[in-house]
Amino acid sequence: MLGTRAQKAGGSVDSAMPEIPWHKASKAEARQPLSQAAIVDAGIRILDAEGLAGVTMRRVAQELGTGPASLYAHVANKDELCDLMLEQIAGEIPLPERPEPERWKDQVLEVCLAAQQVFASHRDITLVSLGSIPMGANQLRIAEYLFGLMLAAGVPEQVAAWALDGLGQLIDADAYEGARYAERLAGGASEEYLEQVTEYYANLPADRYPRLSRLAETLVTGGGDQRFAFKVAVFLRGLESYIGT
Repeated sequence: MLGTRAQKAGGSVDSAMPEIPWHKASKAEARQPLSQAAIVDAGIRILDAEGLAGVTMRRVAQELGTGPASLYAHVANKDELCDLMLEQIAGEIPLPERPEPERWKDQVLEVCLAAQQVFASHRDITLVSLGSIPMGANQLRIAEYLFGLMLAAGVPEQVAAWALDGLGQLIDADAYEGARYAERLAGGASEEYLEQVTEYYANLPADRYPRLSRLAETLVTGGGDQRFAFKVAVFLRGLESYIGT
């Protein structure tokens, strides 16, 4: 029949042919079924683009082309969504292949640096982590690794338990500050900003701020990773003093 000539071999519609006037235009390809994973992925996309304040149930639903009510079959509320987002992001943090207690400080620093970099790459996700206790499998694998590493090195159990909390705060606070700093300097003028800060400090009244004005360049020396590594190293030196006590 003539109608069959508007199709290529295999039955697919030939895009070169005009549409038959009385046929309905084909609809766009159906969306993937809504799922918790899809909702979490959408939330992270919004987080990365707009920050945590942009992550609302309405905004996530809009991203997925659905209504907010449809999300509640998969996540209870925004708090649960944010917890799930944090858990998924924590899965991006790599761990050393095996613990080496003789290098425990180096390995703790390695994990902390990796965590700080992952969290900083996701804007202000650490606002979810701050004030919460690790519960998901991805977060717990990091806590278990660090806890085991410190215990194997001889850090007392109670000290190591509290150290987990302290390291988490260091990571969260530094990653959040880094994200805010990046937002402030979104135009890429970090060097210019630091030059202005250095000049400002150098010109402070020397009689009132003798050290700050004299050491202006020293105060702004070092990148974010270098400064974070220093903070963790200071923490670990103190922690080391508990071994054998």
